[in-house]
Amino acid sequence: MDPNNIWDCRRKRIFEIIEIGDTYDYPSRAYDFLNAVAIVVNLVVSVMYTFDDIRSAHGTLLLTIEAVTVAFFFVDYLLRLWTVKFLYPGMPSYRSFLKYVFSFTGIVDLLSFLPYYLPIFFPSGSVAFRMFRVMRIFRLFRINAYYDSLNVISEVIASKRQQLFSSVFIILILMLASSLCMYSLEHDAQPDVFTNAFSGIWWAVSTLLTVGYGDIYPITDMGRLFSIILTFLGVGMVAIPTGIISAGFVDQYSRVKQISEYASEEAVRFIKVHLTEDDHWAGRTVKDIGLPYGVIVAAIQRNGKIIVPRGNVTLWAGDTLVLGAESYQDDQHIDLKEVVLRIHHPWNKRYIRDLDISRQTFIIMVKREGKIMIPKGDLMLQEGDHVILYSQKYLSSASSIHL
Repeated sequence: MDPNNIWDCRRKRIFEIIEIGDTYDYPSRAYDFLNAVAIVVNLVVSVMYTFDDIRSAHGTLLLTIEAVTVAFFFVDYLLRLWTVKFLYPGMPSYRSFLKYVFSFTGIVDLLSFLPYYLPIFFPSGSVAFRMFRVMRIFRLFRINAYYDSLNVISEVIASKRQQLFSSVFIILILMLASSLCMYSLEHDAQPDVFTNAFSGIWWAVSTLLTVGYGDIYPITDMGRLFSIILTFLGVGMVAIPTGIISAGFVDQYSRVKQISEYASEEAVRFIKVHLTEDDHWAGRTVKDIGLPYGVIVAAIQRNGKIIVPRGNVTLWAGDTLVLGAESYQDDQHIDLKEVVLRIHHPWNKRYIRDLDISRQTFIIMVKREGKIMIPKGDLMLQEGDHVILYSQKYLSSASSIHL
């Protein structure tokens, strides 16, 4: 075997482990659990270290735990860089590398450990680097990827991003206009408070978002009247993004409900196909096998693992394919017949091409010892075979199969 292929197989296996694992991949699931625990423990330690009494009593232990978890983040980042070509299989290696490094996930992964080690090389900037450690909290999004219920939040925000952007844009425009108006109304009365337009923006933020810090407020009659109007507008403006997200949750759960109802009304039939070296599908990708319209590859079972049947997945000899298709529904039912061959049956020990059957009868399949066999002319029928056929004639030894 080519050493490069062995190396690629090992690297792909590491990629499967560090990515979200399926139910049957226990090493990958164990790594997911370890990653989630490391994230939570690191954040808990960071919070506990801010308490003086805990820091004085267990400071060394907390720093040790932080060092271990940060080292885990560092190793995790290196492994993801090493296996990034499998994350974007359709891209060249350098493009997949750059896409991961400059993605949101890649930046968060980098900043989760880099600020911890930078003070070793740049001691003078340790205070500034410590601020970037806050980025570790964004690694919680990796935990979000492990649970479908949490993914609903990301899906809703992504689907409603244009509406949310429009509402935020309207709030920013209103905030800027109100800050300029309040500056014009209050600057002469409070020159030390409303010193510039930025002071008005700070007041507009606290008013529109109904925070009300109380450090800056109008004292003129016109300023107070304008503040009342803006407060009412602020309640409505803040409610817009909330309503959009709430409507997104309703749409998402309605879509899930419709899918489940559709699945119960329109049944889908699945069949299992085991590929051998003689099958022409072996060695070809899923998109190139030429399935008819309405038939899909639902899953691929390979070496005890379930593989998602993407279009660029290559089928191997030994794979078991699960094919899905819409169930047969028609007003005129097709009645098939099943004949079980016994030792004295006239078809026993005879080739299919030599059978004396009418033109209105044809054999669909032959089941032998649990295997499905294609009824070719040179296939010899044997005792115990289950012969499935379509015939308009009456066969005394056959039992009907209704579709």
